[in-house]
Amino acid sequence: MYETILDPLDGSHRAETILPHAQQLAALFEAELIFLQVFELSHLVDLPGVDENDFQGLPHIGKEEMQDHIGEAQEYLSKIVEIAAEIGIPSRSRIAYGPVASSIINTAVEEEVDLIAMASHGGGGLQGVYYGSVAAGVLQRVDRPLLIVRSLED
Repeated sequence: MYETILDPLDGSHRAETILPHAQQLAALFEAELIFLQVFELSHLVDLPGVDENDFQGLPHIGKEEMQDHIGEAQEYLSKIVEIAAEIGIPSRSRIAYGPVASSIINTAVEEEVDLIAMASHGGGGLQGVYYGSVAAGVLQRVDRPLLIVRSLED
């Protein structure tokens, strides 16, 4: 039924509440897990032709800081992939850039995933990604099965 499951994470413990559910489904269906972290494009200011003044009032960071965040995300996702491998679940990671809900849906289409599994109200995480509104945005536009697990306060 499920061959590929997309699991968006933001680095927070609250977003990780989906992991046992996604891992159990992946084990049951012998599916591959794809762990995804999304970076909002508004955080990128050191792009050619982009004036930092264009981002007044918006959260933004410089190129070096962005590279640090990407490195942290890669390290974080590598650990999640390693944990999945230890329990026999094939998995890999991806990083996407853009509006979070759209990036999740676009990745699901590109990867031809059969299920998106995510936590609602994931919280701040590495990039301030808020999965409450993101989960709602994905739910409203997704064209494939979606598993949402509500994450309660820590």
